[in-house]
Amino acid sequence: MDITTQEQALRARRAELTAHLAAVEDQLDETPTKDWEDRSVERQGDEVLEALGLSELNELKRIDAALARVAAGTYGECLQCGEPISDARLALLPDAALCKTCAV
Repeated sequence: MDITTQEQALRARRAELTAHLAAVEDQLDETPTKDWEDRSVERQGDEVLEALGLSELNELKRIDAALARVAAGTYGECLQCGEPISDARLALLPDAALCKTCAV
């Protein structure tokens, strides 16, 4: 596994998430319409955006933790058992902190 490639992928995803979260925040800060029916529809959309934003914030935290492991030289090691995390798992989930066995 090439840690540099994984680090670049993590940083790229982090930048993507940060940009999207800023856009979501801007959209949520828009002045609501005065029409009650439209406001109801907007509120439903805002709830979806808020849920998406929370999910993305959680992913951002996992990415930051993975980047900290890269900096510490422990990226790719399971935090629970210390065994290596498989390359296939890291390719699919670059922010994985646990090996397949410990994640179950």
